[in-house]
Amino acid sequence: MPDRILDKLPHLLIKGTAETELYRRPKTGRDKFKLPPRQRSTHGNKLLAQLDGLRREAEILGREQAVFGVDVGNGIYIQFESEPGFKLKFESLELIRSGIELINVKEIEGKTYAVCFVPEGKLAHFVKLVTTYLEQETKKSEKPRHQKLIESISEIRRAMLEALWTDDPEEMPTGEETVWWEVWLRAGDDRNAYQGFFEEHASRIGLVLDPRNILFPDRTVVLAYGSKSQMSTSVNLLNSIAELRKAKETADFFTSLTPSEQFDWVDDALKRIDGPYSDDFAVCILDTGINNEHPLIQPALPHSDMHTYEPSWGVTDHDDHGTEMAGLALYGDLVQTLTTDSPIFLRHQLESVKILPPRGDNPPHLYGAITTEAIARAEITAPERQRTICMAVTTKDFRDRGKPSSWSACLDKLASGADDDRPRLIVVSAGNTDLRTRHLYPESNQSDTIHDPGQGWNALTVGAYTEKIYMDSQEYPGWLPVAPSGDLSPCSCTSMAWQRPWPIKPDIVMEGGNMATDPTNGEADFVDSLCLLTTNRQFTQKPLVVTGETSAATALASRMATVLWTEYPDCWPETIRGLLVHSADWTEVMKNRFPPLNTRGGKEALLRYCGFGVPNLNKAMWSAQNALTLIAQDSLQPFDKIDNAFKTRDLNLHRIPWPIQALEELGETEVEMRVTLSYFIEPNPARRGWTRRYSYASHGLRFEVKTPIEKLNEFRGRINQLARDEELGNPSRSDAAKWFLGPDLRSLGSIHSDRWTGTAFELAQRGFVAVYPVIGWWRERHQLGRWAKRARYSLIISIKTPETDLDIYTPVRNLLRTPVEINV
Repeated sequence: MPDRILDKLPHLLIKGTAETELYRRPKTGRDKFKLPPRQRSTHGNKLLAQLDGLRREAEILGREQAVFGVDVGNGIYIQFESEPGFKLKFESLELIRSGIELINVKEIEGKTYAVCFVPEGKLAHFVKLVTTYLEQETKKSEKPRHQKLIESISEIRRAMLEALWTDDPEEMPTGEETVWWEVWLRAGDDRNAYQGFFEEHASRIGLVLDPRNILFPDRTVVLAYGSKSQMSTSVNLLNSIAELRKAKETADFFTSLTPSEQFDWVDDALKRIDGPYSDDFAVCILDTGINNEHPLIQPALPHSDMHTYEPSWGVTDHDDHGTEMAGLALYGDLVQTLTTDSPIFLRHQLESVKILPPRGDNPPHLYGAITTEAIARAEITAPERQRTICMAVTTKDFRDRGKPSSWSACLDKLASGADDDRPRLIVVSAGNTDLRTRHLYPESNQSDTIHDPGQGWNALTVGAYTEKIYMDSQEYPGWLPVAPSGDLSPCSCTSMAWQRPWPIKPDIVMEGGNMATDPTNGEADFVDSLCLLTTNRQFTQKPLVVTGETSAATALASRMATVLWTEYPDCWPETIRGLLVHSADWTEVMKNRFPPLNTRGGKEALLRYCGFGVPNLNKAMWSAQNALTLIAQDSLQPFDKIDNAFKTRDLNLHRIPWPIQALEELGETEVEMRVTLSYFIEPNPARRGWTRRYSYASHGLRFEVKTPIEKLNEFRGRINQLARDEELGNPSRSDAAKWFLGPDLRSLGSIHSDRWTGTAFELAQRGFVAVYPVIGWWRERHQLGRWAKRARYSLIISIKTPETDLDIYTPVRNLLRTPVEINV
């Protein structure tokens, strides 16, 4: 069903369509918690013996801590372990009122390990639990009390250094090797006390500390340089440590290729440039700096908008990469720009913050702190400007496999505006596959996973696809393109090796160029005609250079987002991100990669391979008479305190202005509706199992649409337990089978997009959309004081009909001239 994009009708922003009602999630059956076979007396007495041994160790450790001067509470770290193939009921280990804190949770080779900090004298709590298990039964089932917790535990032992290591076990430093450690400190009741104590006593152990840190709701992240033995001493004596990870290193940049274009291209383009029209919008590039003396960049990048993280580095580009990104972020692929005679309209300008040093690499500081300071420099200079933050810098490794790092979580915090109520649009690269294995395409894409910080939930993560397949057969006889036109680029990483609950990444893919197979050795190599053309740092020698990979795709996505924002200046960052995803679609080549697409496995593989596909700027920017897009920007309060209990609170029921009569006239004609829900979460990246109170996301939101056969009260009853209780009737059923992804598959991450197909007559009866919350740490960790916060969201709804003379746009626009009310 092609879109008549030539209509170029503005999308319709709808306000006041939501009625808020109290919300309770309908009760559903819970999965049974499977337990290994146990002999009650034998198992309980074994655990009591282990706890008695821990009591003696705690007494010895307490005397050592007193000598050392521990003043944030003596105690001991203990590790609980499950049987292979069985889960550990770790949520029941923490007891906040007694100071017992769950520190981290990890799974290795089928076993679950949980570490708790237990204050001095509080081991008796676990002794009591085991004793009660041995001696008492529940009244209803006559089963041992605390059975699920106690029988899920296989071993209890003192936690040493390895127990606090939550990174890849193979990355654990050995011997006296000195490395930078990422130290995640407990925040406790007094964050400054824990951090101050660690800083004060680390010097006694010989650890070198970096002064930068990152603050999360109940963790402070710092860097320490030292050996494994030094860190072991700190774990034994310093009760402030919660997790240890290895500090990250930045990635190497790809090598530029020599272009064949000449200076007259640039001279011709300069005569056709019009703009920038204003300085209200910009792409802010965090990279190696930019050479703004390049004649194509100079009009859009004044020196006052060039910054650097470290003043001694200067602001100009030293590596080529930043200037290459600048050309793409401003013009797109210059092959298309320079080979036409059309005017070049610049709708936005550039900003530059240099975050990489001119010589060597950055010391492995906390890159989240560097990113935070870099963005702040641009915002201080132009606080009112709307900016798309473009960062095509990633780490060299991808060991996180979807788990949040300090860097990705910091991007999520910056995007959410958790600290300053200033949400941000951040676009990041998915990272590049190993150059040595690209000839194994596409298997190499599927095994190489998204690089840090591309796993961020709130960031728009960009992968690369390609349509470039043409080469000069005389210059490259026997060479063949690695990727077919319309498929993933050989460089693009995926999230196919990730497991739930980690989000779908990349979110979208943009042109990143292709590679070709050298027939002499079977290896993949770069060819100029398969790359993108952009600006060169050394412009006096050659003004144009070729580039590509996911860095180029990220720059193109940042440009698209900013151009879109100039058309809709009142849109939120959540909305711009949502519109790009909403406009994206898969090519036929992508869809054929994972047949059949009528299975959940095939659909999830497609999503984790290339996200939601390739965005279309025309679709993102314009409606048409037969392709209507409605945008609602709203908020709700997910949680509240009711009768001393913390519960879900708000459900927003949107009554959408709907072209009922026009759709009914189309009758049995097949039509499509697409719904996208985009919001930002506040992160909590401590690795403690990622469930319920320890979830990474502050909250989740979901959407549901009324089915054609439901009455409004039946729809409310289906999604809201309170409405169900009120009506005292049987809830209706969803039509999940008619959605391409369905409620479960589309719910990963913080952007949810799905499409429904059916008859126009059915669609005419679907004008209600509900947005409601699901559990997050704002509710479950209510002691952190976030439970009463409101959550913003953008709801985007499109209706697409076959190209006919029937207009569905004008009736809705006319409806918006009168108030929209919801009668419930």
